[in-house]
Amino acid sequence: MSENKRLIWHEVAPQGAKAMFGIHHYLTTSTDLPVELIHLVFLRVSQINGCAHCIDLHTRDLLKTMSIDKIALVSVWAEVPHLFPAEYRAALAWAEEVTLVTETHASDEAYAAAAAAFGPKDLVDLTIAIAAMNAFNRLGAPFRLPVKAQA
Repeated sequence: MSENKRLIWHEVAPQGAKAMFGIHHYLTTSTDLPVELIHLVFLRVSQINGCAHCIDLHTRDLLKTMSIDKIALVSVWAEVPHLFPAEYRAALAWAEEVTLVTETHASDEAYAAAAAAFGPKDLVDLTIAIAAMNAFNRLGAPFRLPVKAQA
């Protein structure tokens, strides 16, 4: 693989990075959502968006609390519902709906399902997590942030 010749966005714009990481800090320290669920949503959103750096990062985060068997099947979670609790399945479904909003238009059915699984504050926090990871992916992928994975 060739050496990364792209900008390191968070070094070029440290104030922007501080703002972005402030959202991440809020999500992982100030919400009632389980941190594992947040990282699971981060991983699924990153898989959809094809951000190698974020996939690598959030897989490593999840390995601290979740088995590799489950992590390996996150991209096909709907086919293995027995591996994920109902709350996680609802979060993954909403993550896909919101990430693919230009296709789904955040349908009334999907919203109703998410609202049935999460209280108002948790649903807003979940949606902030999804939106934030979409933003991080749109920085990580174009600037080709490196991964820790080795050949």
